[in-house]
Amino acid sequence: MPSFDAAAGVDLAEVRNALNQARREIGSRFDFRNVAWEIVEEKDQLVISAQDEFKLRAIYDILAAKLAGRAVSLKNIDPQPAEISSVGRARQVIKLKQGLDTPVAKDIVARIKGLGLKVQAQIMDAKVRVTGKKRDDLQAVIAFLRKEDLPVGLDYENFRE
Repeated sequence: MPSFDAAAGVDLAEVRNALNQARREIGSRFDFRNVAWEIVEEKDQLVISAQDEFKLRAIYDILAAKLAGRAVSLKNIDPQPAEISSVGRARQVIKLKQGLDTPVAKDIVARIKGLGLKVQAQIMDAKVRVTGKKRDDLQAVIAFLRKEDLPVGLDYENFRE
C-alpha cells in the first residue's frame, strides 16, 4: 500500500552551508570590520553574539537570508529573545525545530481526515504517516498540505509504492 511521511525539521547539512555563507559575508562586510561577533552551532540550536543589539540584528538578518536561500524553512527556526549584558554585548539563541510536536501532528491528522479522501493518517514518532490505496490520493494530500498555513515547514519523505 503506498505511503509517505510528513515530517518537520531542518537539513543540518544545509544549515551548516548557510552558516558558512553567512560567516563569509559578515567577514567581508565593511560595517563588521573590527567588530567582535560569533555564530556557534550547538546540538539543536545556533547561538549568535555580537558587540551590540544592532549588530546582532544584522547578523540574524544575514543568517535568515542565507537559510532561506538554501531552502531551509524559516518556520522551522525559533529565534529566542535577545539577551543584552550589562556591558552591552548581545547574545541570541536560535532553536532548530526537529520533528512535529503532538498538538501540531494532531492538527495535521485532523486536516487530512477532513479532506474526505480514502487515506489513513497516523502519528508515528515525530512524523505523520499517510497511507492509501491510490497514489493520486496521496499526491492530493501532499498538494493540500503545501497550500495549508501550518506553524511548521513540512518535508515529504519515504514515498513508497
